[in-house]
Amino acid sequence: MDEPADPEADRPPPGDDRAFLGHPRGLATLSGLEVWERFSFLGMQAILVLYFADTVANGGLGMDPGTAASVSAAYGTMVYLVSVAGGWLADRILGSYRAVLWGGILIACGHYAMAVPTAAMTWSGLGLISAGTGLLKPNVASMVGKLYRTDDDRRDAGFALYYMAINIGAFAGPLITGWLGEHEGWHWGFSAAAIGMTAGLVQYVLGRRHLAGRKHSAEYALDPDAMRRAVWRISGGCLVLAALATLLAGTGLLTMDRFVDLLTLVSVIAPVVYFVVMFRSPRVTREERGRLRPYVVLFLASVAFNFILFQAYSTMMLLASTNAESTILGFDFPSSWYASALGAFEVALAPVVAAVWARMGHRQPHASNKIAIGVILGGLSFLLMVIPTSGHGGDTYRMAAWWIVGSYLLLGLGDVLLETSGMSATSKLAPKAFGSQTMALWFLSLALANGIQAQVVKAYGQVSNPVYFGLNGAVTVAVGLIVMAMAPWLRRTMHPVH
Repeated sequence: MDEPADPEADRPPPGDDRAFLGHPRGLATLSGLEVWERFSFLGMQAILVLYFADTVANGGLGMDPGTAASVSAAYGTMVYLVSVAGGWLADRILGSYRAVLWGGILIACGHYAMAVPTAAMTWSGLGLISAGTGLLKPNVASMVGKLYRTDDDRRDAGFALYYMAINIGAFAGPLITGWLGEHEGWHWGFSAAAIGMTAGLVQYVLGRRHLAGRKHSAEYALDPDAMRRAVWRISGGCLVLAALATLLAGTGLLTMDRFVDLLTLVSVIAPVVYFVVMFRSPRVTREERGRLRPYVVLFLASVAFNFILFQAYSTMMLLASTNAESTILGFDFPSSWYASALGAFEVALAPVVAAVWARMGHRQPHASNKIAIGVILGGLSFLLMVIPTSGHGGDTYRMAAWWIVGSYLLLGLGDVLLETSGMSATSKLAPKAFGSQTMALWFLSLALANGIQAQVVKAYGQVSNPVYFGLNGAVTVAVGLIVMAMAPWLRRTMHPVH
């Protein structure tokens, strides 16, 4: 497709573009896309572990709770591992706009596949969603960063609003998919997720003209010959991997446990390799390389927090389904609705955080302190669960709903603080030649968090709940305190990030 004659296609909009709550109009388009992407992704995620753990007679896959949580985490690992390829494809072949568009199409196809009530279509759908999310997530966040100049004080507030919009989908998704999944059948819930992603794609295409980074070509495109070779190699490699996986699975050499372990191993190796490549790249300047060092600390902080956050959709969901009341003021609700509490708190808290940062301007806390506080809140959300799970002789007890809700309140505030500051800092610390790929590296922290979770959650149900939640929470709080202690060094090395 020919390059459109639009000289403004890859520039931030004018500083006086305040059409969307004081922010560029393109923020509404990208936020709208993420509303529906999160509706579909987290709506499905809220019932996925319950579907895995449910009996075959009830339409589930009959896994034990620890295995169900581990497989669910492994799926999350795969989703975010693919984000590296998504960032590279955007930078070198597709461009940000087309990468997001094709990612959304793959996600929608994956959810439609999961709507078909067979195990084979479930696994195929999860594969398509993983590929699509890897294309969409790092690049849409990078496009948000392109709406602002580096010195624009609205940037952190803009990411907070973007994150608030995302969590409207995170709130609504589990309400719809959870009710359908637990009342009509799991695959009805997956169908609702498919319709949501389709709606997101439609509004994204309609709002294209308001986006920076909307040009068709990649910003650092390969030359035509290299691009053709890359496309053939990528296509051939995917086919070979699919055939090899099918063969190994058919012969019994590739079991589910081995696949989970393999994904965890890759999630550890991938970020190490990626950091080494960026540090050694001749296209990264000395100044940019200096800003990557503090980014390693932010990366590890993100891993610690998201290790807790993602368990809101695995171990916390399993705990809620077996040991939490599902009645409030006489109203019975599906246990998967607890996941909506997390989204609701983030919807409510994100605009408050955005307003505070906007009002404070340059006086607001440094990004590293925001991230450290977020990590500590995440750990406290697990430590809180030690109280209602202690002192019981068996597993038949039921805790009040407010314990789960209170845990999600702490987790939601921590998420708003860490993710908005982390994504904003990433867009400013990124070496110019690795723009979309550095944002993908932030999502690799999510892959590593899920990879670690895939191993740790195997202990769920094997050790007591107070030990499980207490130990994980304490380690996370310790990580947050370490990051806070490093604040003076981080402030010096993260310039121009405030």
